[in-house]
Amino acid sequence: MIELPVRRLRDDAVLPSRAYDGDAGLDLAACEEAVLEPGERAVVGTGLALEIPAGYAGFVQPRSGLAARHGISVVNAPGLIDSGYRGEIRVVLLNTDAHDSFVVTPGMRIAQLVIAPVATVDVREVHELATSGRGERGFGSSAR
Repeated sequence: MIELPVRRLRDDAVLPSRAYDGDAGLDLAACEEAVLEPGERAVVGTGLALEIPAGYAGFVQPRSGLAARHGISVVNAPGLIDSGYRGEIRVVLLNTDAHDSFVVTPGMRIAQLVIAPVATVDVREVHELATSGRGERGFGSSAR
């Protein structure tokens, strides 16, 4: 288990938490109100700053319940939080519903945060790549 230092930037900010033991994602709650009309997006603050350990990154993802019931998603899913970032965690929400507006209220769980290890890579330019069974087939090439 790794430790995730969290700093409240506002007194009413809600610390990230798991709904159930064993969940991969920590729920992130809004710290401000926003109204998303159909098709609109909003950047919603959590009032939190994190110290993600070196060698890890945070991935902000939609909550399936908000997506299924209200069409609320995270625009840049997953949003990437690098380990060196110390500013407020803000979530870019999108209302995909064609008819109904959606109101975000302080304390509402709006996204989930997954902390995962990331590989450090050394980029090396080459003239040829090794062959593979897939080759250059992409974008639907695995559909049967």
